[in-house]
Amino acid sequence: MSIYQQFVKRLIRNYLIGSVIAVVGVGGIFMFSTLQIPMIEQTYLAVVLITSLLIMCVIEMTVFIQHLKPIKKVFHTEMPTFENIKTAYNQTHQFPLLTVKRILGPHLLGISVPAISMTSALIYYEYISLTNRYILYAIIGAILVATMHALIEFFLTSKAIQPILYHIRQLGIKRHKKWISLNGEVLVSIQKKFQFSAIFIGIFPLLLFSLASQVRLSDMSKAEFYEYWSWGLVIILISTLCASLGAYLLFKNIAQPIIQLQENMKDVEEGKFEYSEDIYSDEFSRLVTGFNMMVQSITERDHLNQQLLDSFYSTLAATLDARDPYTAGHSVRVADYSVKIAKKAGFSQDEVERLRKSALLHDIGKIGIRDQILLKDGRLTDEEYAIIKTHPTVGAKILEQIQPSEAMAPLIPGVKYHHERYDGKGYPEGLIGDDIPIFGRIMAVADAFDAMTSDRPYRKGMEIQKAISIIEEGKGTQWDPFFASIFIELIKEQTHIQEEQSLLQKKAD
Repeated sequence: MSIYQQFVKRLIRNYLIGSVIAVVGVGGIFMFSTLQIPMIEQTYLAVVLITSLLIMCVIEMTVFIQHLKPIKKVFHTEMPTFENIKTAYNQTHQFPLLTVKRILGPHLLGISVPAISMTSALIYYEYISLTNRYILYAIIGAILVATMHALIEFFLTSKAIQPILYHIRQLGIKRHKKWISLNGEVLVSIQKKFQFSAIFIGIFPLLLFSLASQVRLSDMSKAEFYEYWSWGLVIILISTLCASLGAYLLFKNIAQPIIQLQENMKDVEEGKFEYSEDIYSDEFSRLVTGFNMMVQSITERDHLNQQLLDSFYSTLAATLDARDPYTAGHSVRVADYSVKIAKKAGFSQDEVERLRKSALLHDIGKIGIRDQILLKDGRLTDEEYAIIKTHPTVGAKILEQIQPSEAMAPLIPGVKYHHERYDGKGYPEGLIGDDIPIFGRIMAVADAFDAMTSDRPYRKGMEIQKAISIIEEGKGTQWDPFFASIFIELIKEQTHIQEEQSLLQKKAD
């Protein structure tokens, strides 16, 4: 038997069970135990009930088949489209609500209209000794019974649709490589389910008892009638208020941990791995504990992934620096200088971290430069220098190939534009001033300072003070004046601290 056939069979079985309990059980027992009429009249009413029940089944089955069509189409089509699958998925989710609509629509009218018509005819032709007011009692009873039936069917159907929902979703993945979901859409809120269920379950027996009492006491005098219902309505009102209050308190008790976990999950989605407060003593305590274990696992995995990424960036930088012993540590130092500039400038922690990674990889394009040029012992020719000048563009292209692309995208501008000049005389694109990406402007200062103060095969590194004076002179022409000024201030502060430490050390000696 296919999953679809099992689904339909389960829905029909649930419906028949619910109908027998609600219509035959509650309705039949209520009617025949309350009415005091001869056996022959009870037989007539039994025939009316059975006939109406058959009519109801035919009408409701017709509507039921219509509701099943979108789902059936998916299981009886060899290659259903994604839209067919999505429609079937949404229709299946709607089935509990559709079941309620069928029971309060075709079901209720399908049994009530024929029953009222046939009973009215029996009363008119005096086959039964009831008055027409009993028809009103029957209508009220039918509404009560149908509402209870709808409530039962809603929860039974909610359970029945779960296997087929899983199957339809897997079909979407298998056939079209697409994931189907309601995307957080709420078809029936927990509040409505809890409050309606609790209120109706609380007052249903009372309403049914009140209706049965009215049938039994239908021959009472007008004064007795008003006296009885003055008392009865007060009891019903109090019961309704108590049921409403109980339903509300029950919902609030259950909704609180659900809302809390929803907020916690939103935090996780935004990258905030915060633990949920475990303040519950019921089954929600297990749920919160499971959530916190998940957060702990994600946090540990995220930390490990971050370590791996950091190692990846550092390894790439070290691999590049290892090609030339004279530039060993250059990328790490440029990253360190760039981070200090960004922190002093008030960058956020996330921006600082992206800048650090970009600076570690700023010379990655030199991997594509031949050793004869990159490691040349002496000054470069114009042609060789032109080749060297391609390394920012080559580096950007290398990073563009790394997936996921969105993780690399913020690092590319610094790599590509760290040799641009503020006056527009740099490369690769000759950008001017603030048109140069901000990472490129920061790294240009850091890169130049380290290049000037580091030893090369053809020259010894400059003194720090001389390099600083060159950067001072180049503010606004070669380098961004703001970031150049910050870097100069940082170096002066560092030099001052070193001098003080040296003096203290001399005094200690």
